[in-house]
Amino acid sequence: MKKRLYLITTILISATLLTLSSCLKDSRYVNFNTGGVIVNFPLGGLNYFGQDAITETPDTDANGTIVRQFSVDIAEINAPTSPTTVTLAIDNTIITSYNALGGAVTYLPMPSGSFVFNSPTTVTIPAGQHSAIVSVTFYKNLLDPSKSYMLPIKIASASTGSISGNFGIHYYHFIGNDFAGGYEAFFDRWAVPDSTNAAAKDHNHVDDGGTTFYPSSPTEFTVTTGYYTQPPYTVDFVKTGSGASATYSNFTVDFTADVIANYFTPGGVTLVHHPEIRPQNNTAANNNVYDPNKQYTYAEALFLFRFYYTTATRAVIDTYVKN
Repeated sequence: MKKRLYLITTILISATLLTLSSCLKDSRYVNFNTGGVIVNFPLGGLNYFGQDAITETPDTDANGTIVRQFSVDIAEINAPTSPTTVTLAIDNTIITSYNALGGAVTYLPMPSGSFVFNSPTTVTIPAGQHSAIVSVTFYKNLLDPSKSYMLPIKIASASTGSISGNFGIHYYHFIGNDFAGGYEAFFDRWAVPDSTNAAAKDHNHVDDGGTTFYPSSPTEFTVTTGYYTQPPYTVDFVKTGSGASATYSNFTVDFTADVIANYFTPGGVTLVHHPEIRPQNNTAANNNVYDPNKQYTYAEALFLFRFYYTTATRAVIDTYVKN
């Protein structure tokens, strides 16, 4: 069986050594010059909660296997001269603490048998190296897709140094959002602010390759546009019913105010016409017109993910096709 491996790791060690001194001055990071040796997950913690969402398309085996790999690091400019032993553990009390924060999603512990990760797991970072790679396996098909689950993996102990307070936990999680996962992205851009009046010479069409709908809640997800700064759309909808008979309505798509401020304004780009849904060419499902009051089946809803907006100088359409 061929498994899909997703390695989410830190910057290559050589690049890390070149840039670490500048990172130490950044308030988002621990000051390792004064804090001593820190053991951490480089892309862990709440700052990287979104990246810990399990949204990959699973293997085609019966269990829907997904393998995530992650790095356990020693944050120190000089490589350690002796091995470092790190113990990792699953701690479901972290789920209780996270749910108490009052977020949009309430998580359940991953059911027994729906993942493979020995707890505790002992990892040895060899002398002269900064990191070691660990893997965890998920079986997506053994989960209820309508429910949200979390598998919190923490650094429980280390033979050297201190455990990072901000980057010591991976919050691996599944959000029960029916549209999350992998899509093929197609980007159309017109060099004028209105695609309906553009000449053929003003139009570029690009297959942008794979992209991901990242779930924010069971009825909301984000996905980036192919526009050069790649601001993320926020898409909301209403789900009625459950299972194969569920229907979907009241889809909305837009850029949030902070996205406009951070992705458009700094480059001098003015958003003129906010995103709207212009359905894909599937007459049987939607007659190419979006009806917010219609109860769409899942198959019909997949044709709604075609978004149009304009700036002062450009018109853009992003189209997303489910993998």
